[in-house]
Amino acid sequence: MDIYLDANATTPVLPQASAAALAVMEETFGNPSSIHGTGLRARALLDRVRASARRVLAAPTGQLLFTSGATEGIQTAVLSALVELRSRRDAGGNAPTLLLYGATEHKAVPAALKHWNQLLGLGFEMQPIPVGPDGRHDLAWLAENAPRAGLVCTMAANNETGVISDLDGIAAALSGSPALWMVDSVQALGKLPLKLIERRIDYAPFSGHKLFAPKGVGLLYVREGAPFTPMLTGGGQEGELRAGTENMAGIAALGAVLDALEDGQTFHDGATLHRHRAQLASALQESFPALVFNAPPDLSLPTTLNFSVRGIASRQLMDAFDAAGLHVSGGSACGAAQALPSFVLEAMGLPAWQAAAAIRLSFGATHDSALIDEACARIRACGASLPANAGLNAARLLALMQARPTPRLVDVREPHERGATGVSPLGVGWVCESAPLSGLPHHLARWLELPAEVPVVFFCRSGQRSAQAARALRNLGRAQAWSLEGGLEMWSAPETSTQA
Repeated sequence: MDIYLDANATTPVLPQASAAALAVMEETFGNPSSIHGTGLRARALLDRVRASARRVLAAPTGQLLFTSGATEGIQTAVLSALVELRSRRDAGGNAPTLLLYGATEHKAVPAALKHWNQLLGLGFEMQPIPVGPDGRHDLAWLAENAPRAGLVCTMAANNETGVISDLDGIAAALSGSPALWMVDSVQALGKLPLKLIERRIDYAPFSGHKLFAPKGVGLLYVREGAPFTPMLTGGGQEGELRAGTENMAGIAALGAVLDALEDGQTFHDGATLHRHRAQLASALQESFPALVFNAPPDLSLPTTLNFSVRGIASRQLMDAFDAAGLHVSGGSACGAAQALPSFVLEAMGLPAWQAAAAIRLSFGATHDSALIDEACARIRACGASLPANAGLNAARLLALMQARPTPRLVDVREPHERGATGVSPLGVGWVCESAPLSGLPHHLARWLELPAEVPVVFFCRSGQRSAQAARALRNLGRAQAWSLEGGLEMWSAPETSTQA
C-alpha cells in the first residue's frame, strides 16, 4: 500500500465530493443560466455552494466567484489591480506604481505580475519582499516601502515550508498605504482563519484540489469596493465577473468539501494534526541523525515538514522513500521537474546544501493514526537502508585524523573546482588525493585493496558527491567509507592538525 505524503501538491478527492460531482453529471446537469426547471435546480446548487463558501471563509460581503483554480484567481486579481493602477496613473498625480511580492511567493504570482505588467505596457517596478530565516516577511522593510506600493502580494502559508505569514503584521505594515493587497490563500483553506474582511484583504484566490476537491475548480474572493476587471468576458456568467458556463460537477464537489469543513466530522482537529506531525518529525530525526528542519514548527502549518539531510541528496532520499511506498516531494510540485535548489529556502538565507537537499513531507487532514504509524515505520526502514551514519561532522573527522590508522582523504571535486595543486582545503599537513566523481569507477579497486581498518573519507563542495562516493564504496563491502557532512561549504579548518 502506498502512503501519500504530498498533500501540499494535491489531495485525493473526498468520497462525498466524488459522489456530489457524479450526481450533478447524472442528475443535476442543467445549465444554471437556463430558466427551465433543470437549469433552476443547477442555479440553486450554485447558490447553495456559494453561500457555504461565504460561511466557511467568514465573507458575508464582497464578491465570491467560482474559477478554474488559484492560477486563474491570481491572474484575475493581478489584472484587476494593474488596470486600476494604470487608471490612477493616467489620471495624474503621484499614483504608486511599485509592485511588491513575497520573496518566497509561489512562482504563479511574480509570473502573473510580470506578464500583465508587460502586456499592458505599464513598466511598473517589481520588487520581492525579503524574508528572514524563519520564512516570514520583513515587516520593517515592507512598512518602509508600502507608501510607494500600488499592489502587495503575500501568501497566507507557504506551499513548500508550511510557514504561516504574519497577516496581522502585514496588515499593520500596510496601514495608511494606498496599496491593494492580494493574499494567496491556497494552503490556508480549511486550515487557517483568514479574517478577510477584518484585515481588509482585497483579493484572495483558492484552489479546490489542495483540499480534497477535484482539479479545475476554485474560488476568488474580491473585497467589496475593490477594483475588478474580468479576465474572461462573454456570456455574463457569475454576475458578469467571469464568463463561461460554470463547472457544475467541480463546484458540487467543492460544496461537499465545504460541507465537511462545516460539520466538523470529516477532518481531524488541530491537536490531532500537531500530534501526527510530531510523530513524523520524531521518526525522521531518529532515522537520520544529520537531519535539520528548514522551518520553525511553531510558525508552520501542522500538516507540513520541510527538511534536509546532510550528505544525502534529495533525489536519493525521495527514491528511497518511493521504494518504501512513501510519496513525498522535493518542494513545489510545479518546479519538481527542474530539479533545482529550492528558491524558497535560498530566499530564507539557508545554506546551499539545505536548499539543494530539501524534502517536503505534507499530509492531509484525513490521514488516520494507523496510517501515520505505518508511515513512521517506513521512514525508520528507509533510515536503516541508507548509510545515513556515513557522514562525518568536523568533530568526528578530527577525531578520526588523530586516530590510527590515519584515513585516506579523497577530493572528489572536478579539476576546475580545485585550487592550487597539492594544497589541502581541510587542514595543514593533511594529505589529500584527487579522484573526481566522474572518474570514480577507475579508483574503487585501489581503495578496496587497502586494509579493512583504514578509513576512506571523501569530500567535495557541498557534501552530496562525496556522499555518493562513500555509498558506492560501502555498497562494494567496505564499511570504513565516509563523507564530510555539508562538504567544504560547512567546513572550518582546525587550528592544529595531525600529519597524515
